[in-house]
Amino acid sequence: MLAMQDPTRSLKRELTAWDLATLGVAVAVGAGIFSVGATAAANYAGPSVILSFVIAAIVCGLAVMCYAEFASTLPVSGSAYTYSYTTMGELVAWIIGWDLILEMLLAASVIAKFWGVYLADAFRLFNVEIPLTFHIGGIEATWGPILIVGIFTALLVIGTKLSTRVTNIFTILKVGITLFVIVAGAGYIKLQNYTPFVPPSQPAEHKTAMEQPLFAFLSGLTPSTFGIVGILSAAALVFFAFIGFDVVATTAEEAKDPQRTLPRGILGGLAMVSVLYILVTLVVTGMVSYKDLAASGTPSLTTAFELVGATWAGKVISVGILIGLTTVVMVLLLGLTRVVFAMSRDGLLPRGLSRTSPRFHTPVRLQIIVGVIVALIAGVAKVELLEEMINIGTLSAFVLVSFGIPILRKSRPDLKRGFRVPWSPTLPIISGVACLWLMANLTVTTWMRFLIWLGIGLVIWLSYGRRRSVVAASNDEASAPALEK
Repeated sequence: MLAMQDPTRSLKRELTAWDLATLGVAVAVGAGIFSVGATAAANYAGPSVILSFVIAAIVCGLAVMCYAEFASTLPVSGSAYTYSYTTMGELVAWIIGWDLILEMLLAASVIAKFWGVYLADAFRLFNVEIPLTFHIGGIEATWGPILIVGIFTALLVIGTKLSTRVTNIFTILKVGITLFVIVAGAGYIKLQNYTPFVPPSQPAEHKTAMEQPLFAFLSGLTPSTFGIVGILSAAALVFFAFIGFDVVATTAEEAKDPQRTLPRGILGGLAMVSVLYILVTLVVTGMVSYKDLAASGTPSLTTAFELVGATWAGKVISVGILIGLTTVVMVLLLGLTRVVFAMSRDGLLPRGLSRTSPRFHTPVRLQIIVGVIVALIAGVAKVELLEEMINIGTLSAFVLVSFGIPILRKSRPDLKRGFRVPWSPTLPIISGVACLWLMANLTVTTWMRFLIWLGIGLVIWLSYGRRRSVVAASNDEASAPALEK
């Protein structure tokens, strides 16, 4: 990782443990807490979606411990990409970096798209009549996603610290609204709605073979939902709610005293989010029957309150969702830029992208390019159809980070570690296998799209990155004198 020594391609260390924990909570307390849980309950697991969240939290916790060890050992930008480069070489690093780009690009675009949708809902609830779309050359675009991406791109250009201060304020507000929803919803809980806790498995007649989990497809099982298969499928779906913590690791190069702040920030944020998710899930599945949620068509927290007659909560929740999604967009834009920054600095992508501004100490050019791409996708494309691609990108990164811990322990026992995963290599291996299992519970269609994405990435690496990487260049320089002799 020779490129890290270039002062024109370095970042300023200014983030504290609180900043890092808030970043994790900021990206996790968003679409996941307001809609994904209700959707998973309605269509996959019923009240047992609580178990799905517990499973996802445990798997994420295991992987996050591996992230914390890596981040405290190698506190530089790039997250899983950098860790894989150090332990498994350039090809594996490229694959995981390419996966992270997939995860964060789609996540930022999807969340920005949802922000525009919920903005329209908020306008409707408050009787505000403003057109939300416009046309350019015959193409219809939504201005809401473009606006929110543009605002946070500008903030991230100016500086990461300023952006995290804004994020801290928004995060405190949305956590407060989430707690309000939990307390308000608790009064409507009826114990009979938890029965049956695990709805019996039933055929998923509306699903084709390509829409069932990969494991079920390979084992020849008939497409089904609910039951044990439903719990596992829901766990794979709600894993989307925990993507924030690998994003936090991408900011390692900007953390103060990273050996201490990174583990505290990552693990502390995960603990807070897990408690909030489980409480919200308990409330929403206790308020109304999962069958009623499914019948609504678009289940969410708002749906649950409307079904019990508490329509007054709709306005509060709509504001909470907007605030929640706002910070998610910012953190994902930050994470995406930092991954591309690290890959560019290593020469696997054009090196010019990794230059930082002498004034702002941020990769200004790259941040603007990323913002424009995300704004265009979110404002014009139907990117929400690719939600599961976010999960498979995240889980593939978690797999390699988990398996990378035993490798780094063996290859570089001399490195200073601010945090160590207990019971290594057992826990890291369990983490990697658990992530693979959740990946196997994603649909066949998602896997096919994922393989196509990997194929495109491999072509780019073979035709560009392999020849232009900093490591390849240094090896060529080192071999030149030997050839002259």
